[in-house]
Amino acid sequence: MNHPIPKPDQYQDMREALRDLCGSFDSAYWQKVDHERDYPEAFVDAMAKAGWLAALIPEEYGGSGLGLAEASVIMEEINFSGGNAGSCHGQMYNMGTLLRHGSDLQKKLYLPKIATGELRLQSMAVTEPTTGTDTTKLKTTAVKKGDKYIVNGQKVWISRIQHSDLMILLARTTPLAEVKKKSEGMSIFIVNLKDAIGNGMAIQPIANMVNHETNEVFFDNLEIPAENLIGEEGKGFKYILDGLNAERVLIAAECIGDAYWFVDKSRRYANERVVFDRPIGKNQGIQFPIADAFIETEAANLMRFKACELFDNNQACGAESNMAKYLAAKASWEAANVCLQTHGGFGFANEYDVERKFRETRLYQVAPISTNLIYSYVAEHILGLPRSF
Repeated sequence: MNHPIPKPDQYQDMREALRDLCGSFDSAYWQKVDHERDYPEAFVDAMAKAGWLAALIPEEYGGSGLGLAEASVIMEEINFSGGNAGSCHGQMYNMGTLLRHGSDLQKKLYLPKIATGELRLQSMAVTEPTTGTDTTKLKTTAVKKGDKYIVNGQKVWISRIQHSDLMILLARTTPLAEVKKKSEGMSIFIVNLKDAIGNGMAIQPIANMVNHETNEVFFDNLEIPAENLIGEEGKGFKYILDGLNAERVLIAAECIGDAYWFVDKSRRYANERVVFDRPIGKNQGIQFPIADAFIETEAANLMRFKACELFDNNQACGAESNMAKYLAAKASWEAANVCLQTHGGFGFANEYDVERKFRETRLYQVAPISTNLIYSYVAEHILGLPRSF
């Protein structure tokens, strides 16, 4: 697949290498994985083996030591190739909490194996069924007893547990009533899933509209070794927030990859499909929406790289990361609708991939942060309006 407008950039060598690898996993592969509600093991293994998923891990731990900009290009190219980076993006950014706040021993123990793919850290357990995005009121508790923490509670929408070895867990270690600030008293743990599942931790898969492995998780006196605490007890919420900017920018890049895919698919079909003795792309009713989708995508792409530049220079980028995610998710969803409309009835046929990508990109209006929360962030933190919740 070619970019709608061929325009080499400073990442062109990386893009070409990624397109070679991703190109070996064609639409038939992704259609089969989607139809069978399977996990793309071969694709994820190939990406890990080639080192792409270790982009953000420093070289001293066996990674590439690249910046967020390069990492975002990897996510973009997966989706632009017709694949779904949602199957592996957790391996890219979940380790950030460990990298920034883990002990030297923890980093030496886990990061080299995460870099090679020997260990998969694909999963992060934060969201709960009764609190949703009101994270500070989470009810999962971790009580220290001797050299262990005893965990009880429930999580929901926890992805890729069944295809991960490790999981990042946020739990409350000090009751909400006993802390000065509601954001205090939560802690981060690394959970060895092979030890935990069936021994105090149970999972219940959630069937959903996309091929996205996600679960309810139940903790019933799960024992976690005290040495699995990441950083200081009580500072877990701060640690989680610390990694959200990277996550949002990488998700934005995935949406941009999707959007360019939809634009490219639309323009190709509009040039080839002949109705009333003329290509449908000759009709302004067809070409104008495609052009609009491309313009929106280009604008979102600029914000993505602005956020990357700030992040890679260790500058504040909360606003830019949120806005990049918002603009990219909006652009991809609008491009998806245009693509489906351009294809007409054929857009609903599995063989065209449009309906699959249409379903996949819709997720990012909701996750990992909803559009309304981004509005709230911008209103309060940038425009100085009163907090709305």
